[in-house]
Amino acid sequence: MNTILITIISLCALGILAAIILFFVAKKFHVVEDPRIDMVEGLLPGANCGGCGYAGCRGLADAIVKADTMDGLSCPVGGASTMASIAKALGREAVVGEPKIAVVRCNGSCENRPRTNKYDGACSCAVEHALYVGNTACAYGCLGCGDCVSSCQFGAIYMDVKTEIPVVWDDKCVACGACVKACPRSIIELRNKGPKDHRVFVSCVNKEKGVIARKGCSVACIGCSLCAKECSFDAITVENNLAYIDFTKCRLCRKCVTVCPTKAIIYT
Repeated sequence: MNTILITIISLCALGILAAIILFFVAKKFHVVEDPRIDMVEGLLPGANCGGCGYAGCRGLADAIVKADTMDGLSCPVGGASTMASIAKALGREAVVGEPKIAVVRCNGSCENRPRTNKYDGACSCAVEHALYVGNTACAYGCLGCGDCVSSCQFGAIYMDVKTEIPVVWDDKCVACGACVKACPRSIIELRNKGPKDHRVFVSCVNKEKGVIARKGCSVACIGCSLCAKECSFDAITVENNLAYIDFTKCRLCRKCVTVCPTKAIIYT
């Protein structure tokens, strides 16, 4: 009986001692969090999409409060109005950035890019990309499994049944970048929405030489440089057999659209 009693008392004493130690440790290492973080987090939309570059809204709120300025910090979901509200609450000046949208840089529909085989594995672009070239002769184009669709929390992207290419809803896309990260072939890009929601871009990411690229897809960029020569604003560069239009320089003159021999440049 005495042994049991001694054991119980000993355990209780150890528990009390551990609690006291933990109390003093917690006091010593206690971090006082800036109350403004809660305030800023409350002004954010709470989507926790990661489009801002942080793990969630609280991560962005913490970064905003700790930063000296709001340069480079933005919430793609809340947009300019949310950042303006946060700036006002913190007594700062909001930096208004250009609204962006996700753009699918592949026009390899079934018509333009004939299917040469059928993929029977797991319905995942990441898996298919890791296993082999895909079901066409183009090793760069869209795989059509819809990883981008699954990643979007806002229902802003869907797979076109006829073309088997993803399509972005302009009015739903918040430019969170989830689809960009989900695409293993990097065919989705965030670009400025442009004046009156118009954009010009090269709808191809194929870096093969012209003959090979065109063999896999009839609307592939062949790196001919005609678009770069036509552009008066130095907005187009050609590297690795592929043209790219810098949306910060493009003035939507559309001359490049006209001269492109394969119709790889899209105006929307």
